[in-house]
Amino acid sequence: MAQRRLGFWRRAAVAFVVPVLQVWTKRTWTGQENLPPEGGVIVVPNHISQFDPLVVAHFVYGSGRWPRFLAKGSLWRVPVLGPLLRKTLQIPVERGSVEAVRSIDVLVDAVHQGGAIIVYPEGTTTREPDLWPMRGKTGAARLALATGAPVVPVASWGAQQVFHPQTKKFSVRPRVPVTVTAGKPVDLSRWAGATPTKAVLDQMTEVIMLSVRELVGDLRGGTPPPLYARPPRPSGRPE
Repeated sequence: MAQRRLGFWRRAAVAFVVPVLQVWTKRTWTGQENLPPEGGVIVVPNHISQFDPLVVAHFVYGSGRWPRFLAKGSLWRVPVLGPLLRKTLQIPVERGSVEAVRSIDVLVDAVHQGGAIIVYPEGTTTREPDLWPMRGKTGAARLALATGAPVVPVASWGAQQVFHPQTKKFSVRPRVPVTVTAGKPVDLSRWAGATPTKAVLDQMTEVIMLSVRELVGDLRGGTPPPLYARPPRPSGRPE
């Protein structure tokens, strides 16, 4: 990625974050050729740790694309952090309100502008006890149906050794092994032009998450279990 195209704030983010990650992690990257060099793309990783967005961002940046993450809209109202997220072209998403509909429009525009949009289909770090993928939410499928952009599954492993989401253990030791791989775009052609009904979105999401699950199994060298069902919230609704 040509540095002159990034602008000051994105260059500053790269200058700060990349050297830190180069010391903090020992990287094994494969499948970067599956990320298209230009044009809108939806990247769908598994989510094992609060640290893995940095790992995935490094991988996507290393492929020549600028990573644009979805993040809670409330973060944009945090002093310093909010302006930084805005300057680095991250995307606010409001939840549980009428603003959520507008968030989809913002995402569609970002894809049409040629962005590499990173959507965590699980919506949160996995609750599966051994950190296998959970069943996904339908946001990535909805965005794919609205834009026709390729959906590229990504699997990562190792970030949990820096911060484990269940034990909350945090490590600053250098050269933590992290592995990231991208698969070929998920074949969603059977739903091209379909109406985004709940059934259609659920079917697309299932195919997306199964693709991610298989990549995770390859990285971990084991047979993945069925997609983990989300535990219910105290309200009785799935998390």
